[in-house]
Formats: sequence, structure tokens, C-alpha cells
Amino acid sequence: MDSHPAQGQASSRFKRTRADHRDETAEDYVEAVAELAEQEGEARVRDLATLMGVSHVTVSRIVARLCDLGLMTTEPRRPIFLTDKGTAMAEASRQRHIVVVDFLKSLGVHEDTANLDAEGIEHHVSAETLEAMRQFLAKS
Repeated sequence: MDSHPAQGQASSRFKRTRADHRDETAEDYVEAVAELAEQEGEARVRDLATLMGVSHVTVSRIVARLCDLGLMTTEPRRPIFLTDKGTAMAEASRQRHIVVVDFLKSLGVHEDTANLDAEGIEHHVSAETLEAMRQFLAKS
């Protein structure tokens, strides 16, 4: 099978998208744990289930996977805590969200829409594009 450059580019693009989707769940959950801890003083499975709109079982499975990845720690019927690695991920994700929201608002997008759209964009934007957004915002 002859490999064409366009096929290689498409393959790389799809691989990146799959990796972004995998990381998106982790980022959403560490952000949610950080938000709950900040607002409520702690994060628990039931709180995450409510916030994320999923079942207790779904949250428990995802939290277990994120504990295995070293992003958070917990024990049965106990609060969930972010590790240093999880805290760094949550902060990086929060900063990307802020940049994307501010960029969209600078284009005239309503704040509510910008926040909704940023939830998807923030997980898929490249470092290069994010830096271009930052530079654009710094000039305006």
C-alpha cells in the first residue's frame, strides 16, 4: 500500500483528536474537583455525579482511573483530593479556558456562548494556537 503525504497528515490529525478526547475527560474531572473543593470545601463522588450529569458508577470508574494516573486520591466514602499533578492539570485547563473565552468575547461572541464553546475548544486547541490567541488579546 502506497502511503501518500495527505494520508499521513490525516492519520496524525485523527490520532491527535483521539488523544485530545481521552485527555478531555481527565481535564474536565480535575477541573470539577478543583471547583468543588474551592466552592464547597471538598469534592465527593455524589457532587461530581450531579455536576457532570452522570451516574455515581460512572464517576467512581473515572475517579479510579484518574487515581491510577496519579491525578487524584480518594478512599471509599471519602472526599476526592487532587495530587500536585492533578492540581497542575486543573490550573492549566482553567487558564486555557480563560484565554479561549476572552478570545471569543473579543470577536463579539456573547459571554454565555463563549463559555459553552470554550468547554470544547479548550481541550483541542494547540499550544501554538493558544499562544496566538494570547498574543492577539495582549495587542487588543
